[in-house]
Amino acid sequence: MTKTIRIGTRDSELALWQAHTVEHQLQQLGYSTKIVAVKSTGDIILDKPLYELGITGIFTKTLDVAMISGQIDIAVHSMKDVPTALPQGIVQAAVLERANTVDILVHKGNLDFLNGNGTVATGSLRRQAQWLNKYPNHNVVDLRGNVNTRMQKLQDSDWNGAVFAAAGLERINLKPETYIDLDWMIPAPAQGAMMVVAMENDDFALDALAQLNHIETEICTYIERQFLRTLEGGCTAPIGAIARYNEIDDTLHFQGVLFSLDGSQKFEINKVVDISEWKKLGYNSAQEILTNGGSELMADIKSKLKK
Repeated sequence: MTKTIRIGTRDSELALWQAHTVEHQLQQLGYSTKIVAVKSTGDIILDKPLYELGITGIFTKTLDVAMISGQIDIAVHSMKDVPTALPQGIVQAAVLERANTVDILVHKGNLDFLNGNGTVATGSLRRQAQWLNKYPNHNVVDLRGNVNTRMQKLQDSDWNGAVFAAAGLERINLKPETYIDLDWMIPAPAQGAMMVVAMENDDFALDALAQLNHIETEICTYIERQFLRTLEGGCTAPIGAIARYNEIDDTLHFQGVLFSLDGSQKFEINKVVDISEWKKLGYNSAQEILTNGGSELMADIKSKLKK
């Protein structure tokens, strides 16, 4: 146990909270650790929507480079930010037990706008499309930055509200009293889960992290990310997915959605299968959507985002 595991993280409050959570769990197992904070391009360039930057995994790339160049041993990510294809040499070493998966609307104490006209902020194409699907007469504006920055921008604006992942606000005690759960909104694949990656040849780090892995969360997020990867192989289209395990009858319940950018078109799939079918559930669900018109919609989305 003489080796110190260097934990790479972004330097936002939420990212540091996640890194310290992993650090604490490793220390409880007797490992020596050190936190190394790195700034990512996604945190620096705040004036462009993410999809315009043309990089999948913009928040993970800086840490990938730091790991490949030997500055850090492992990296902690919000799993929904991690591209479905990891760089060569880097592997998923642990998925921690999932937190709250719900999206929430943080508002300013008045929800009357839900019955009329309103302006809601989000930097996510998935949230934007689902919001417009439900509230087609609303205006959706882009909102970027880490959680703290986005909360501040909301306070300083004349917007009616903004959409956040509940887990992020709960983790750093930023969840205000003026919020509602958007239980109708399908979350991002792997929302609420944390992934730890390591180099595939680093047996010391891999053995340590294997002890932190939560198998139920690993299986459910695998299904959701497989659904995402099969549909589009990147992270730009409005895609939501959630898999839940029911231990009473050993089944998996999967919900997946694909929307057009303006929310007017929606493809949805709902499945309940035996746990034994988990390995192909995401793939099969995505194929069903693609053959029923989803592939045309994906082509349309890709051409629109290229412009």
